[in-house]
Amino acid sequence: MIQVSEAESLASRISGEVFLPGQEGFDQERTGYQLAVRHSPDVIVAATTAQDVVAAVDFAVGHDRPVGVQATGHGVSNALDGGVLVSTRRMSDVRVDTGAGTVRLGAGARWEQVIPEAARHGLAPLDGSAPHIGAVSYVLGGGLGLLGRTYGWAADHVRRMEVVTADGRLRQVTPDSEPDLFWALLGGRDNFGVVTALEIGLLPVTRLYGGGMYFDTEHVERLLHTWTEWTATVPEAMNSSVALFRMPDAPMLPAPLRGRYVAHLRIAFTGEPEDGERLIAPLRAVGPPLVEKVTDMPYTKSPTIHNDLPRSMPWYADTAMLDDLTASDTSALLHAAGPDAPVPCILELRHLGGALARRNGVPNAVGHRDARFMFYILSPLGEPFDAEVVAPVQQKALTAVRSRTTGRLLNFMGIGQNAGPEQVCSAYDDDAHRRLVRLKAVYDPANVFRANYNLPPSPSA
Repeated sequence: MIQVSEAESLASRISGEVFLPGQEGFDQERTGYQLAVRHSPDVIVAATTAQDVVAAVDFAVGHDRPVGVQATGHGVSNALDGGVLVSTRRMSDVRVDTGAGTVRLGAGARWEQVIPEAARHGLAPLDGSAPHIGAVSYVLGGGLGLLGRTYGWAADHVRRMEVVTADGRLRQVTPDSEPDLFWALLGGRDNFGVVTALEIGLLPVTRLYGGGMYFDTEHVERLLHTWTEWTATVPEAMNSSVALFRMPDAPMLPAPLRGRYVAHLRIAFTGEPEDGERLIAPLRAVGPPLVEKVTDMPYTKSPTIHNDLPRSMPWYADTAMLDDLTASDTSALLHAAGPDAPVPCILELRHLGGALARRNGVPNAVGHRDARFMFYILSPLGEPFDAEVVAPVQQKALTAVRSRTTGRLLNFMGIGQNAGPEQVCSAYDDDAHRRLVRLKAVYDPANVFRANYNLPPSPSA
C-alpha cells in the first residue's frame, strides 16, 4: 500500500493530479475503452508533462513497484496489480510542422484531433480505422493504417520520440542518437518506457475514394471468395477489408440492416474516383448491396469508412497474420464463427501487402511484413457470453486458418490467455524477438514496465 504521506510527496513533484484508491476520480481515471480489463494500481499519476512521468517512474522504482501506462485504454492487455499507473490522456497536444511535413503528438493525443489539424495544411496522418484511438500507442504497436498498402506502417514514418525509461531519464530518441532503443520502441510498445511524445511524418493526402458496402447473408460467402481473388489484382493505391457481423435490431440503423448478418466491405482508394469505380465493379457484381456509401470524400471523412463505434465495452479477441487466403479458408471461417456460431463473433479480414511488405522507412521491430492478410476475431462480453464461453469458438476459427498463420499483430491481440508470453513472442520474427528481450535487459532489467504485452528481459537470448 502507498501511504497518504507518500502520495502527497509524489503530488508535490508533479503538475498533474495524483489519485489513491477510493478517492473521487480514481475509478474514472483507471477505466479505459476495454472494460474487460481494469487496472488496480496503488496510485495513479494523471500526468500533464514529461516531468510528471519522470517523477512517477522515479517513485515507482524507488518503492519497488511496477509501472503501467494508459491513454485511451484500447490496447490494454494485462491488468496492473498494484504499482503506479501513469495516465497520459491529458498530454494531448498536437503540433503540425508544415515545413517538415510532420506532426508532434503528445502521449494522449487521439487521431480525431490529428486528422482535422493535419487537413488544415493539406496533409493527413497514417491513422487507423477508428479516430478515437490513442495515436502514440497505435504507432508503437506498428500502426496498421487505413492507407497501409499505399504508404506502409505508421511506425515506418516516425522521426523522433521522447521517452522516460526505467532509470528515470527523459531521452530524446532518434534513429541516430539511440538506434537500439528507437528500433525497440517501434513494435515493442511500452516495454521499454513511457513515450511522452513522438514526431511522425504526414502524407500529402487530402481526399480519397472510399466508403462501405453492406451485403446480406446470402451473399456473404460469395463476396469473401470474390474479394480474396480480387485482392491479387489491385494496385497498392487500393486498400480494403471485410468485416462480418450481425447488426443489432436498432431503430437508429437503416431499415435494410436491422438484425441482419452482413458483410461490410470497406474501400480506401487514393487514386481517381473513376478508377476506383472500375476497380470495385467485380465486388458490386456479387449482388445488390443492402446499403452502399462509396464516394469521393475529403480525408477528414475517412473515419466513416469503417464506422467504428466509440462506446467503451468489454470484449475478447485474437488475431492472426496470414500468408494467403483461399475460398476454402474463408468458408471454414464462416463455418466456425459465422452467422450460426453459438456466440456473437465479429470477423475481420484486412488486405495487406504493398508498402506494408517493404522496409523503406526507419528501422523498427514490426514483424510479419510478408503476410498477405490480417485476420481478427472479436466477441463482445456480457452475460451469458463470458471469456470461457467465447474462447473455444474463437479458437475454432483460428484453427481454421492455422496452416496460413505466420504470427500475430500486437495491436490486435487480446487479453488474458491471448496476451501471454507465447502470444507476444508470435508477434515478431525470431531474430527480432531475441533482440527485443536482450534490449529489454539493457533498458528495463527489473521489468518495471510489465503491465502490457510483456517482453521479459533475457540478456542471453
